[in-house]
Amino acid sequence: MCDTDENPAGTVRAGDIPSFEECVTFHGHVCPGLALGYRVAAAAMEALGVRRPYDEELVAVAETDACGVDAIQVVTGCTAGKGNLVIRDYGKHAFSFFSRESGRAVRVRTCYSNAGGQDEVSLLRKKVFSHTATPAEESRYRELVKDSAMRILSLPAEQVVIVEEIEMEPPSMARIYNTVICSCCDEPVADGKTRLVDGKYVCIPCAEGSSPRKKGV
Repeated sequence: MCDTDENPAGTVRAGDIPSFEECVTFHGHVCPGLALGYRVAAAAMEALGVRRPYDEELVAVAETDACGVDAIQVVTGCTAGKGNLVIRDYGKHAFSFFSRESGRAVRVRTCYSNAGGQDEVSLLRKKVFSHTATPAEESRYRELVKDSAMRILSLPAEQVVIVEEIEMEPPSMARIYNTVICSCCDEPVADGKTRLVDGKYVCIPCAEGSSPRKKGV
């Protein structure tokens, strides 16, 4: 999307990372937020000269929990399950990436602005999400959203993202917990996620009285 025929040492070609279509499959639909996350991820990996990690070689800190985070997970391999994705939801489309191998870090934020046609998109979005849109209006909404995403993918990087090298403390490695049995519900739970109640270790839902109840009980 944003590479050229030249490939200076240390840069990452589009072919070196998962495709946008793979992100769509993971996320479920095409949208501008996902496209922005894709461009952010590609720019970060290029700036740091890294490949998709096997484990925690690369760490991402997201300042939003919106659609773009899914593209970050697919492209960079920084995922919630591996513990190398940290979400600090400040409502900002900005992401910091730390390479444990080089000790370098970059912060990538979006600068894309698409004022044209947004009034129509906003009006149609309200109708679509309130389930009052006609089939024609819903089709038009999907078309506009897809067109916006495709534009984001085709623009030069400098019109979509700003990459800044930053100083960043190495994020903590993901913790590996032992498994214990909750004294209340008898379900397995990570020992670091328990509470001490009346001298016994119980899971957080049981300690807070919010444990799921079986239907009919």
